Amino acid sequence: MRLAVFGGSFDPVHIAHEAIVNEALKELNIDKLIVVPTYLNPFKNSFNYEPNIREQLLRKVFSKTSKVEICDYEVKQKRAVYSIETIKYLKNLYKPSNIYLIIGADNVKDLNKWQGIEELKSLVDFVVASRSGFIDNNFTKFKNLKVNIDISSTKLRDKIDLNFIPIQIKEDIINLQRNKKG
Repeated sequence: MRLAVFGGSFDPVHIAHEAIVNEALKELNIDKLIVVPTYLNPFKNSFNYEPNIREQLLRKVFSKTSKVEICDYEVKQKRAVYSIETIKYLKNLYKPSNIYLIIGADNVKDLNKWQGIEELKSLVDFVVASRSGFIDNNFTKFKNLKVNIDISSTKLRDKIDLNFIPIQIKEDIINLQRNKKG
């Protein structure tokens, strides 16, 4: 089995996340793509939407996308989980012949700060989803996915723009935002 893993906060999930998954399914020779929402990103100290809500939104967005599975491993830990721990868990669970780890281009510059990065490099092949404004000459070490949608969850948390929210969850986001203000 060939596996791809795409982890992140998805806080909120947006159309670039959706595009990354679709591009990975098209470009990578994989049997399954596992999307892993964090409970809490190890480099952050808070989240916007509760982990369970982010997981539910991801399930809704990808419910009709074959080969995609949403993994609740990190959410169930109720703490920040390092990628190395999740990869070891998934490797033990699926026993894949190959694992691709999909990361955003904005993460490349900080890979040396990741817990267990040397071991992680030995376990996975990194795949970088390109993003304008994040160019790095070291990309030759990685397989690239061409996804150039200029949006980030950070920008969306500052001001929700429904043009960047997947259609399957627009109403959910409107209601969540209304409840936050309420």
